[in-house]
Amino acid sequence: MRSFSSLMILWLLATAPTSSAAAGGYAPGLGEIMAQTANRHTKLWLAGNAGNWELAEYELDELEEGFEDVEKYHPKHKSIPVPLPKLIAGTMKAPLENLRAAVKTRDKNGFVRHYDQLTAGCNNCHLSTKFGFNTVIRPSQNPFPSQRFEPNP
Repeated sequence: MRSFSSLMILWLLATAPTSSAAAGGYAPGLGEIMAQTANRHTKLWLAGNAGNWELAEYELDELEEGFEDVEKYHPKHKSIPVPLPKLIAGTMKAPLENLRAAVKTRDKNGFVRHYDQLTAGCNNCHLSTKFGFNTVIRPSQNPFPSQRFEPNP
């Protein structure tokens, strides 16, 4: 576990933009944004499943910011024929809204149902962009051993 944490720290340091890169017009790659989106998707599940609604709401906000970054930095991507903002609106808008409502009302059953709807939206987007080999699932374990997902006492 210690080596995993060390690798995560090194990865974060290696991929973080320096101030000069940010000033020079740094734009994160789509893969970078999607890797962080995968982390947020996992953390959202872990938080909601543990009933930590504040953290779940935070992770939802972060997911939405990530999609905004995709729209801003990658409105078109390689050979994908449909603009990414249109794909995001079609596959993610309703699941995110439904999930936000479940988190706001602290509805565990609704959270599970709408989290699965969000996950299906991710996979539908991947299929429509010929990235169907990248299948998103519910996390089966916590890959973030340095973070507690249960609510604070």
